[in-house]
Amino acid sequence: MKRKSLKSVLVCFMVMVMTAGLLSACGGGDSSTPASGDADSDDGLGAVTLIMSERDEWLSEMEEAAVTEAKELGVNLNTVDAQSDTSKMLQFIETARNDGQKAVIINMVDPTTAAQCVEAAGDMYVVFVNRYPADDSVLNEKVVYVGSDENTSGYYQGEWLAEHFEAEGKTEIKYILLNGILGQTSTTLRTESVLKALEEKGITAVEATSPLAAEYTREKAQDMIAPLLKTTEYDCIISNNDSMALGAIEALIAEGIDPTTVPIVGIDASTDGRQAVKDGTLDMSVFQDPKGQGRGAMIAAQNLVSGNVLNENSDYELDETGYVMWVPFEPVTAENVADYDAR
Repeated sequence: MKRKSLKSVLVCFMVMVMTAGLLSACGGGDSSTPASGDADSDDGLGAVTLIMSERDEWLSEMEEAAVTEAKELGVNLNTVDAQSDTSKMLQFIETARNDGQKAVIINMVDPTTAAQCVEAAGDMYVVFVNRYPADDSVLNEKVVYVGSDENTSGYYQGEWLAEHFEAEGKTEIKYILLNGILGQTSTTLRTESVLKALEEKGITAVEATSPLAAEYTREKAQDMIAPLLKTTEYDCIISNNDSMALGAIEALIAEGIDPTTVPIVGIDASTDGRQAVKDGTLDMSVFQDPKGQGRGAMIAAQNLVSGNVLNENSDYELDETGYVMWVPFEPVTAENVADYDAR
C-alpha cells in the first residue's frame, strides 16, 4: 500500500508540473506586453527600447515626447539611461535584441561607435536620434537617423551676429568660443557653420582665445571662461548650446560685468535659455525641437517595421538618401521667444 501510494503521489505531482508549464507557455499576462502585440508579433512595432546617452533637461524632454508618441502608437516603450557609458549602451542594445524586439532607438554616448551599435543590434532596425553617426556609411534601409541638421544651427547664430555687428559698423571681431564635446558631429558642425555664416556675411572673425571645450555643461563653461573675462579682448561669446552660454552669463555676473553688454548666442532654446533671452542676457538661441525628435524617432521606428517611407505620418523632410529625417532648427530672439514657450 505504501509503495502504491507513493507512486500515485509522484504521478499527480508530475501532472501538476506539466500543467503549470503549459499554462506558463500560453499565458500573456506580462505587464510589459502592450495590448497591440508583443515583441514577436508580425503586426506593428510591439515593444521597443529607447537608450538614452544621459538625462539632461533637453534630452529628458525628448524622452518624454517619445514615451507620449509610443502610447499613441500602442507601443510598449522601455527607456534606459546609459549614463554616458558606451559599454552600458551596447549591453542595453544586446538586451533588446535578445528580448526579440524589432527595433531599437539609440541616443549615442559617442557617435564614433555607430558601427558597434549596428553590430550589437543584429537583425533589429536601428533609429539613431539626436547624435548623428560620425561615419554615416552605416545608414541604410535598416539603420536611419532622426535629428536636426547641425549645418543650420550655427549658421543662424552667425547670421544674427553678422547683422548685429554690421549695425555697429564692425567688419572685424574677436570671439570666445564655448565648444561642446570634442569629436561629436554636433560640436564640429555647429562651430563650422557659425564661422561660415560670419565669413559669408562679410565679417572677419578671429579667435580671442583657444576654444574652450566645456562639454555642453554650464558649470565647466563658467569655470573655464571666468579667468578670461577681464584679461582677454573679445567682442562676443559663441556657445555650442544654451547651458554653456548660461554658464558664461553667470561668470560675467560674478565678475561684475553686465551680460547685456556682451553679445552671447546659444543653441537649443531650452527653458532656461528662453528665459535668458527674455531677460536680455542671452541675445539669441536656436530652437532644437526635443519633442519633435522624440516623436520623430518613434514614428521612424514604426515606419521601418511597417515597411513605410521613413517620414510617413509626419511633417518632417528626408534627405536625398531617404535614410535621414530632419527635424528643423529655428532661430529664437526676443521678438519670437514667447512663441516657443508652449511647444
